[in-house]
Amino acid sequence: MIGTPLKKNATKLLILGSGELGKEVVIEAQRLGVEVIAVDRYTDAPAMQVAHRSHVVNMLDKEELSRVIRLERPHYIVPEIEAINTHYLLELESEGFTVIPTARATNLTMNREGIRRLAAEELGLPTARYFFASTLEEFKKGIEQIGLPCVVKPTMSSSGKGQSTVRDPADIDKAWKYAVEGTRGAADKVIIEEFISFDYEITLLTVRYAGGTRFCPPIGHVQIKGDYHESWQPMPMSQAALEESRRQAKAVTDALGGYGIFGVELFIKGDTVYFSEVSPRPHDTGMVTMVSQNLSEFELHVRAILGLPVPEIVNLAPAASHVILAAEKAEAVAFEGLSDALEVPDTKLRLFGKPDTRPGRRMGVALSLGKDTDEARSRAEEAAHRVKITTA
Repeated sequence: MIGTPLKKNATKLLILGSGELGKEVVIEAQRLGVEVIAVDRYTDAPAMQVAHRSHVVNMLDKEELSRVIRLERPHYIVPEIEAINTHYLLELESEGFTVIPTARATNLTMNREGIRRLAAEELGLPTARYFFASTLEEFKKGIEQIGLPCVVKPTMSSSGKGQSTVRDPADIDKAWKYAVEGTRGAADKVIIEEFISFDYEITLLTVRYAGGTRFCPPIGHVQIKGDYHESWQPMPMSQAALEESRRQAKAVTDALGGYGIFGVELFIKGDTVYFSEVSPRPHDTGMVTMVSQNLSEFELHVRAILGLPVPEIVNLAPAASHVILAAEKAEAVAFEGLSDALEVPDTKLRLFGKPDTRPGRRMGVALSLGKDTDEARSRAEEAAHRVKITTA
């Protein structure tokens, strides 16, 4: 049963993190009559612009988080970013609040150490060799053990912040400093990973819902400096690799539990699959599903949260997404070239409405269809590059 928004019987969803992914979750929840409260650390975040109301708090601060949650008394608490006091979510869940997918899943996956140890050490999934370090001395020891080249990441970060590939001993100190500076939240460690020469990487969106588990068709993607730059669906892969990817995705999401969508990232080398990471929420590479599937990742997430049916997920056509990035810091921006961008066949734009910007900040995305994924990727890239961001 879903109540009436803004009435005493309202079904309330509180989203922690109000970026572009959260914005789409808010819209889908409202389409089903849910009252939505958006929370973030800054004003006028994208999801706040479409929610019923919003709060600006430091989500790492237990007292601030507690004040908002006890004021709103939501039926569902939906984390959307990493910078949240996830230990407090465990307390809230023990009191009877519902955290999506679960407080344990959120706590484990917000920190790369927790999820890597679960996947590799408890579930026995194939992963790159890894080493955790909390001091420069440990860091150097870890690199010696893993060997060069290797990949370095903060255990807690987002959008590729703090991630680098170390190929030369001269870069070790610089990589350590960059990882520490890119750390988000309360984490104090970095992870050193074996560099795997994979053929390609995928996101396998996995939906846990009341009726079981479903998988979206695999999504191929390209990252630049650890951050998503473009994605496409479907990603061609062998049946053996696809089945193994689904096996691994189901193993890790079953271990995490709860309902909702999970973005499972995997490296593919031939028919061999290596688990990389998992996010217990919609994934940035999954924005392509707004045009590629019968149900977008956001609609799937909301259906699963509410305990509603999830039918077969179908790829409607080859599709791609490409980011629209800002080049400079500005308090307000304007967008030009939209008419030119929308002249590209079978293309849509999503401009996120972020209140300010900085170099490399994701401000929008182009979404395109094509006769195949190559054409879709080409169209999305062309449309994205036709959009010009200027200082307002």
